[in-house]
This record gives sequence, C-alpha cells and structure tokens, in this order.
Amino acid sequence: MRAFGSRAEGLRLARVQASPRWGGDGFRNLQPIAPGLRDPAAARPTLGEFLCGGPRRAPDAPLPALDPREAWARPPDSGLRATWLGHSTVLIEIDGVRLLTDPVWGARASPFRLLGPKRFQPVPLRLRQLPRVDAVLISHDHYDHLDYPTIRALARHSAVPFVTSLGVGAHLQAWGVAPERIVELDWWESHRLPGTGVSVTAAPSQHFSGRGLKDRNATLWSSFAIRGERHGVFFSGDTGLTAEYAAIRDQLGPFDLVMLEVGAFHPSWGDIHLGPVNALKAHALLGGGVLLPVHWGTFSLAVHDWDEPVETLLRLADPQAGALLLPRLGEAVEPARAESPAPWWRRPAGAEPDVPVAVEPVPPRLRQLPWPLD
Repeated sequence: MRAFGSRAEGLRLARVQASPRWGGDGFRNLQPIAPGLRDPAAARPTLGEFLCGGPRRAPDAPLPALDPREAWARPPDSGLRATWLGHSTVLIEIDGVRLLTDPVWGARASPFRLLGPKRFQPVPLRLRQLPRVDAVLISHDHYDHLDYPTIRALARHSAVPFVTSLGVGAHLQAWGVAPERIVELDWWESHRLPGTGVSVTAAPSQHFSGRGLKDRNATLWSSFAIRGERHGVFFSGDTGLTAEYAAIRDQLGPFDLVMLEVGAFHPSWGDIHLGPVNALKAHALLGGGVLLPVHWGTFSLAVHDWDEPVETLLRLADPQAGALLLPRLGEAVEPARAESPAPWWRRPAGAEPDVPVAVEPVPPRLRQLPWPLD
C-alpha cells in the first residue's frame, strides 16, 4: 500500500546513517528517561480499551469552528498570527511568511480507508481554500502527522516546499513530491526559506517513528524552532518531557509562541507524549511565551476524555507564567493580543457553531484522491 510510504535510499540513506542519533538499526532518543516520567505500574491501554472506549472519547457533535479566510486576507498587525486547524495542524504567519505544520485533512489517522482512528472533527476549510503557503513542516512520519491523501494533494496541486526530519523525505518523494521541494534536517540543523528572513531549525524531541511493522525508528522525529526577523515560534511535534528543552531555550529561544502537544496521553506514555501536566513543565523549560496547546480535539488516540487535556490546562495553568491561548478551530489569533482563555468547547449539546463554515463543492480532481479532503 502506498500509504505506508518508502524507505530512504542512496544519498538520503547515507545522511540518515551519518546522524549522531542513528544507532545502526534505527534512530534513538539520546537523553535518559527522567525518573517518574513513565509510571511502571501503569499497564499500557489494551486494544479493547481503544476500540470500546467510554462515552466521552469524542464530543456529541462537531465543535464550533470559524472560517479564517477573511482574517487571512489581512496581514497580522503584530507580525505573528496562528490559526489552529485541528490536531497538530496550524497555519503560522510569521514576519510575512506562512508555514503549515503537520497538515492532516484525511478522514483517518491510518493507512486504511475503513480501519483506524477516524476524525470526529472536520477541518474548518478545505485544503484548496488555504492561502499561499511558503513551506510545510512535517515533524515525523506517524499517520496523525504525515497524512498520505493530504501530501498527495499538495504534491499534485501546489509547488509548496517541505521541511522535515531525516528520512521522511523518502515518503514524500514516493507520493509525488519532487526531490528539489524537500529539505530534510537533523537536530540542530537549520534551513532559511529562500527570499525570506525566516529560518527553520530541527530540534530534539523524545518520541519514535514508523508507519508499518518493519520500519520502527527508520526516520527521525523532531520539534521545530522557527525564527523570523522579529519573532520566534516553537512547535513540539510529538514528544515526552525531556531536559533538552532547556538546551532548545538557550540555543534557539526566546519564543513568542510555544505550541506543545497535550492530547493522547497516558501514565505509561510519559516518555513519548507530554499530556497537559508535562506540557506546562516543558513550557517552563522553554522559557515561557504564549502557550498554544495542539494535538487534541480531532482524533481519539488515547483512552482519556476528549476534552481532558484542555480542561486540565485551564485548571492548572499559572496566569503569571505566560498567556494560555485556547482559540476555537479556525480562529486566527495573534499571541501579542492573547486574551484570557474561555472554555468555548463546553457549548450546550446541539448548539450551532458560532459562525457556520461555508460549504463549497469539492473539485473533481480532489474527489479522485483515496480519502476525501473535506
């Protein structure tokens, strides 16, 4: 199946194997797991728990969503704006440049059309309705971050370049992205977007990779630090809590906006996912900045309530430690103008979204993709 992707070969494989993080048979996390980070007494969730979860694994109805296109038509007054489009997909506007993180428009976080986690929340707009994007950032190759139908559409109908982690370019090229559109980075390597003052640096994270049974850790996983002429942004990708965040702060900070994953957590996963409590610790290690939680509100990938990550953040976040940004889906927000967060997701059952998202016909060329992108 093409959705599984491809393995690195030739010069790409040589770069993979030359990485200090390559261990001979795969990439490795170099930092030791902090004591207490992973609860040894907590059994990992069973397949039955995933398949037969509780009644609050997903909301009763789609969440409120806004159409951001009117906001995108105007440049951000502060020079920095972010629009959360679901899960870890964020459109970042930084100092005149637009970047899209881990774009997922597909129906499932899975290689299969009828099996695997199905999204309970649609994207606020269709992929073809995005404005011009200067680069797409792909943190790692898991299905909820590297989405085959989305990449196929971007490869066919745009010339957008991709910046990603070592080895991931093999998947992109196999799906139709021209090699000259792909930049692969090892940790601490940087790429300046041509003709701009914006650079992207791959930074450490504590995770793993793989899309099949035989490619565990064949590609690298990364966080990204984005530095413009006036602003800095951090995007965690997927990660457990690691002391390397202090090094990221010292070498790549400070950050005006910090996007950290908060969903899909479990006591036995502390080394590979943050969850809300460890996200606050990571935020402190990174030196603060406005915190935008991602990796929630779209797929049920764990056994906790769908809204537990943000409810916990709302309860525990220290107002003095930096603003907590909890925008609605599709809401274009400027961190410099962050307001006190409101629990917009608690709307009464059956209530209509605040502003209905426009529905337009799907172009025939997009209907031909393996999964719908709307």
